[in-house]
Amino acid sequence: MSRFWSPVVRDLTPYVPGEQPKIANLIKLNTNENPYPPSPKAVAAMQAELGEDGARLRLYPDPNADLLKQAVARRYGATPDQVFVGNGSDEVLAHAFLALLKHDAPILFPDITYSFYPVYCGLYDIDYETVPLAEDFTLNAADYAGRPNGGIIFPNPNAPTGRVLALDAIADIARANPDSVVVVDEAYIDFGGTTAIPLTRRFDNVLVIHTLSKSRSLAGLRVGYAIGHPALIEALERVKNSFNSYPLDRLAIAGAVAAIEDDAWFADCCRKVIATRETLTAELTQLGFEVLPSGANFVFARHLGRDAGELAKALRERSIIVRHFKLPRIDQFLRITVGTDAECTALTQALGDILA
Repeated sequence: MSRFWSPVVRDLTPYVPGEQPKIANLIKLNTNENPYPPSPKAVAAMQAELGEDGARLRLYPDPNADLLKQAVARRYGATPDQVFVGNGSDEVLAHAFLALLKHDAPILFPDITYSFYPVYCGLYDIDYETVPLAEDFTLNAADYAGRPNGGIIFPNPNAPTGRVLALDAIADIARANPDSVVVVDEAYIDFGGTTAIPLTRRFDNVLVIHTLSKSRSLAGLRVGYAIGHPALIEALERVKNSFNSYPLDRLAIAGAVAAIEDDAWFADCCRKVIATRETLTAELTQLGFEVLPSGANFVFARHLGRDAGELAKALRERSIIVRHFKLPRIDQFLRITVGTDAECTALTQALGDILA
């Protein structure tokens, strides 16, 4: 702590991102990265944008990223004024918290959810209340009805549980809260469940946020976007242009457009991840784990007879890392990213040895 810190910095509890260790021959199953490379068309588009001498990098990118907004709009049957783009979905979320969720009443989100949400609340001085998930970690839409609030946010599929909320239930939440914005964080929706984007045409209070980090294999590029009513998008634009007019660089825009347009590569990648997830779930179950139903590119599992922390430590000693959350209700669960078939086989073989 320094005497130069402002009070807001002094009181912050920052988000702790997934570990990025420098370990040789590491099997990295802790940060939900896609095990497969991005679309070759995206790579080619970025190389073309760079050019032979990189001269275009001396020029600022399009501050509005119009080509990307148009690509997203075409993909989901929206119009460009219904699309906002930012530097990863985390930046889009941050702008949504400030632009749409900072009101007098507290916002609502699940008690077990993306741990960045309370961090944003601390940064922007937003009151919040957590709504407990059910015993089986499902979200009950009725729990979000009849409660005064300044907004509602939740991931779907939820993180870190992976459980999916049906589209009808999301519609019920939006309908029960007509004067509040309902933000649906769909970082993992392409691996299971149905996107809530169609609800943005029925409800002017629904904002859906996506990322290219997971299903498009572009976590290193940092591109996210939101789709919603133009009035919601305008609020995000006002915050963005008061913070950073150029959040996406030229290479990110070019690569993101190509990735969104390459449906065949995207669909094949998702298919492989889903198939491996189902195999991994079956194998973990055979090893004595309880595995929650997952619609994401990870599984959330606990062993019925062994401590989660000890298992994570033993895996790490074998150069395999998974995510262990030392939090109430979930401290005996491990969140395991779906890797390649070979990586998941190495994981289950290591667990078999440890458990034996």
